[in-house]
Amino acid sequence: MQADPEVVVVGSCMTDLVSVSTRLPNIGETIHGHKFFIGFGGKGANQCIQAARLGAKVSMICKVGKDSFGNDYVENFIKNSVSTDFVGQTGDAATGVASIMVNNEGQNAIIIVAGANLLLDSEDLKKAAGSISQAKVMVCQLEITPAVSLEALKIAHTSGVKTIFNPAPAISDLDPQFYIYSDVFCCNESEAEILTGFLVRYPADAGKAGSMLIEKGCKLVIVTLGAEGCVVLSAEDTTPKHIPTRQVKAVDTTGAGDSFVGALAFYMARYPDLSINEMIKRSNSIASVSVLAAGTQASYPFKKELPQDLF
Repeated sequence: MQADPEVVVVGSCMTDLVSVSTRLPNIGETIHGHKFFIGFGGKGANQCIQAARLGAKVSMICKVGKDSFGNDYVENFIKNSVSTDFVGQTGDAATGVASIMVNNEGQNAIIIVAGANLLLDSEDLKKAAGSISQAKVMVCQLEITPAVSLEALKIAHTSGVKTIFNPAPAISDLDPQFYIYSDVFCCNESEAEILTGFLVRYPADAGKAGSMLIEKGCKLVIVTLGAEGCVVLSAEDTTPKHIPTRQVKAVDTTGAGDSFVGALAFYMARYPDLSINEMIKRSNSIASVSVLAAGTQASYPFKKELPQDLF
């Protein structure tokens, strides 16, 4: 049993089945790839692993299948010093999988089958409520049933725990309560577009979409823009601020957004006195390291591999 976690993640575990080819296939086309590997993914677990590798005490609340992928996932958490007290295994569905195609530029196309992730329910949250309420930060996404994510946000919010909500994959009819119960609402450009109906291509667009999200009740909005960094604004300071990131040659961008969210959770838990802009700057740096290697969690840096001025 782990001492009270600093960061609790309620979310998904996926086994990534990754195929690499020079380009992505067109509809109905079969092409040759040059590499295949199986990795650990799922937005919730990714964010959890990145926070743990930076040194946070982390607990994961999730559900996997009673299958080899599920067994491997439990081992993966243990190996990364993540508490598995609330990692459930079910015989009623397979462990979630993501089929990922990556081209030579590091761009990807992904199909996910959520499986056991959708069986995480209120009962599971009740068992973990004590752990959630003792944490400093709780993180949620939308690869599990949205109602379960919302319930988790409410449990955390009621206990005064800081919440980060990553509305991914985005749904256009998101329950308005999500905006109110998220201390930090962090989405990428395509998610911002789905939620606001406003086309996001450049930092200025992200600022406009962010303003629309603030109007919906968000306290603080971060719109991530990949290589362009992030735009941040808050209910207190509605002027959008663009925080660029260092330019790197990406090998594989899969999971970079999750690396950013996991790093942000780490900073919010461990360095609460840093300004949000400084936390974002450092999280950007960590996410930019993750795109330098292939794979999702396999590419996430450990604290000892990073410049120590980030800590």
